[in-house]
Amino acid sequence: MILLGQYAINSAGFLKIIQVLMKISSKVKKILANYESDSPGTKTNLARILMHGRLGGTGKMVILPVDQGFEHGPDRSFAVNPDAYDPHYHFQLAIDAGLNAYAAPLGMIEAGADTFAGAIPTILKVNSSNSLHNGGTAPHQATTASVRDALRLGCCAIGFTIYPGSDAAFDMFEEIREMSLEAKSYGLATVIWSYPRGGDLSKIGETAIDICAYAAHIAALLGAHIIKVKPPTQALENLETIKVFEKVKIPVSSMEERIRHVMKSTFNGRRIVVFSGGNAKGEDDIYNEIREIYKGGANGSIIGRNTFQRPRGEALEMLDKIIQIYQGKF
Repeated sequence: MILLGQYAINSAGFLKIIQVLMKISSKVKKILANYESDSPGTKTNLARILMHGRLGGTGKMVILPVDQGFEHGPDRSFAVNPDAYDPHYHFQLAIDAGLNAYAAPLGMIEAGADTFAGAIPTILKVNSSNSLHNGGTAPHQATTASVRDALRLGCCAIGFTIYPGSDAAFDMFEEIREMSLEAKSYGLATVIWSYPRGGDLSKIGETAIDICAYAAHIAALLGAHIIKVKPPTQALENLETIKVFEKVKIPVSSMEERIRHVMKSTFNGRRIVVFSGGNAKGEDDIYNEIREIYKGGANGSIIGRNTFQRPRGEALEMLDKIIQIYQGKF
């Protein structure tokens, strides 16, 4: 039972009240219904992300991630657009663009937590790596924030990176299992960045369709609510899986087909999957790729460098067009 003022109501009743107050769309209700073991608190935080911004209620989402300062250093990340050194810049960019959420490490969220409290759903990135460390065959990330930090800062979710294929992958799986359990106990959602690398994986294999689908499936098995993966290439890496692809004739010749396969690999589309923007690229390449992601049935994009490394006006124009793609207009 949950106390609401002087009234005691059950969990189902609490969720129904939240749905009425937020006017949750039928599409979002259908997505939330896929998370059958989750509490009303966790579903409410997922709904906050799904119902926010210009794509609110559509079942689609665009998220701004700004964890590149940790990963690549401030100058490689922000020097091309000096305004981006300021954490407030990213909050405001995500708000003005009408995005669903903003994701960043602890210090970035703390730097704007009061000024932008309640203005946009936030995702606290709780582990990070950096380019000063050579992970070799065992790339790993350090835990740099906690579930308690996410609660203190009013975040909707925690974000955690795993490296399937790394010699350190099992440690990362155990870490997110424990942290996700704690997050769920407080009603927070879990977002997993699932990036294959390390071990015996080739560079091409990191984005091969069989490996990307496997990585997305692992994230779903670890209990992720939202899964972030890279757009897959047509390459195939695992010799045993190649035999299956050839025998069953899984269609992967187009990006649209590959996106559909990744979605199928996440419990047949029962989990939210968003695709990264990747390395800096031209506008037409970005739009064409996102059109294919949209046609493949993905839930959206989580795009950072390709927006915040551009001048603010250009970034807003690009995000506007990306949103229009997910609205089926562009």
